[in-house]
Amino acid sequence: MKKKIWIWNHYATDMFFNKGGRHYWFAENLNKNGYETTIFCANTRHNTEEVIDLNNKKYLIKTANDIPFVFVQTTPYTGNGMSRVKNMVWFYKNLFPVAKEYAKKYGKPDVILASSVHPLTLVAGIKIAKKFGIPCICEVRDLWPEAIFAFDKAKEKSLLGRILVAGEYWIYRNADALIFTKEGDTDYIKEKKWDTAQGGKIDLNKCFYINNGIDIEAFNQNIDEYVIDDEDLNSEKFNVVYAGSIRPVNDVGKILTAAKLLKDQQDIQFLIYGDGNQRPMLEQRIIDEGLTNVKMKGFINKKYIPYILSKASVNLLNYSQTQYNWSRGNSSNKLFEYMASGKPVISTVKMGYSIIEKYQCGIELENSTPQELADAIIKIKNMSESEYKKIGENARIGAEDFDFNLLTKKLIDVIEGVG
Repeated sequence: MKKKIWIWNHYATDMFFNKGGRHYWFAENLNKNGYETTIFCANTRHNTEEVIDLNNKKYLIKTANDIPFVFVQTTPYTGNGMSRVKNMVWFYKNLFPVAKEYAKKYGKPDVILASSVHPLTLVAGIKIAKKFGIPCICEVRDLWPEAIFAFDKAKEKSLLGRILVAGEYWIYRNADALIFTKEGDTDYIKEKKWDTAQGGKIDLNKCFYINNGIDIEAFNQNIDEYVIDDEDLNSEKFNVVYAGSIRPVNDVGKILTAAKLLKDQQDIQFLIYGDGNQRPMLEQRIIDEGLTNVKMKGFINKKYIPYILSKASVNLLNYSQTQYNWSRGNSSNKLFEYMASGKPVISTVKMGYSIIEKYQCGIELENSTPQELADAIIKIKNMSESEYKKIGENARIGAEDFDFNLLTKKLIDVIEGVG
């Protein structure tokens, strides 16, 4: 009999529509390996006002590529205020009756994989798995609440901060296995002295590292199938490409400052694809400062990203140095898309456990200044053809280590270890 795996990810809703993403690719590959996988997610789409109509029921089942998606009733929200917190709480509360009813109708799972962005999904996973008498694997994709403290949303020593940290410790203790998406995330457990070697209650032998990654076959297909008619992108200029959100943490203003430093380089242009709350301000900056070498392209459907990246001369992994702890590594999907494109990568932050350094596929900035970014762009532009090709080939080869075929094998090892 096939093992039933339930994957819980509040925000996997987009994966149903995009036919891709971490848990979609896990589910797809698990099914190919003889498992029966179901994804549970919210009926609201993150960062949109779109709500999937459940016909006054607590859940609705839809299928994508033979993967059942169970859309759980939640409340609509916009932004990051109390309406989003309410949305999280409703998802948590409704998982209990939905899991009970779904199990009664389709059979209980053999393993639950509960994935954060927020910890309530992990708490529900542990509690419901206990009721079913099965193991729960908790996947920590962001160290919560460390990220909240980093963004100054709460103070670690405050009452709220202490409650959040205590809840985090409870999750780590009670999970049957822990998956972290950054190689250095277990350093956090050691820093907290939560590991058994320092008198804590968390056995590091139940901690596993499975980074984000990419479906290389799908990526390459999209390069051929979803071509974009963009005269800037298809020009003969040296294309410096950024594709992603345009928010404070992305620090896209630094790219504009670097572009200003390179205004006299007529054959270099900066192409910025994406949207976010800082986009209008940056568009005004381009006008005010006469940055004719910068083109803001706006939102672009994800299916076109592979083609865009493949037409870049260099791809920018651009972040704020100060708004996140980069010492534990990087798990952004963007990095692996950049690598799969076979083009050099420039990261504006120096990462711990550096994947770029490991595969020699680009440059990481030491001080994250616009001048340093401009210098790195010139350095890559002036490389010999053989050196440039070598870096691109290193990137492409490195991406293969993060293909979801391989990552799923690592996940299967964890599943079989707890099951």
